[in-house]
Amino acid sequence: MTPERKARIKDVLNRRQPDLAIIMENVHDPHNIAAVMRTCDAIGVQELYVLNTQIARHRKFGKKSSASAAGWLTIHEFDNTEACIKAVREKYSKIYATHLSSDAHSLYELDLTEPVALVFGNEHAGVTEECLSYCDGNFIIPQVGMVKSLNISVACAISLYEAFRQRELKGFYKGESRLGEAEWNTLAKKWKLYGESTESTI
Repeated sequence: MTPERKARIKDVLNRRQPDLAIIMENVHDPHNIAAVMRTCDAIGVQELYVLNTQIARHRKFGKKSSASAAGWLTIHEFDNTEACIKAVREKYSKIYATHLSSDAHSLYELDLTEPVALVFGNEHAGVTEECLSYCDGNFIIPQVGMVKSLNISVACAISLYEAFRQRELKGFYKGESRLGEAEWNTLAKKWKLYGESTESTI
């Protein structure tokens, strides 16, 4: 491994956000999940929770659409909502779901600098009532068009880049690691091995 690549891995790890995560619930198209993976990596989200209670577990994700991003992320797969939420609650104090309801807040009203996980649901049915019952609130992305909906990977990207904007203003991306030492070292070892077996660059 070249010194440049070692420096790149260190730089990326030092900008990972251990208190920001995504939950994808019953998302049918693996290419949508793969696209979300790519955005997660781009803004420093390390953990992605894939919850499938109504569809079979995905055998693989779209390699082209993820640009091999899965190898740089920590992916948790669940088939039980309660178990998934319990695991999320151990690390994140707030869980917000994309859901159109009378009490939904605008994305831009949320404080995305606190430990938070964002839930995105099925392409057609959205987030299930069961999952919503565990959430601290709902949010929407403001829209003024006729369709009033966005592709799930696009909605996730918009939401994550709002989190990026807020966190950058708070100095979360200055290059001082926000990961614990043990997690930093574990990921560094994993990434070095992964980097030797893929043509993807980070």
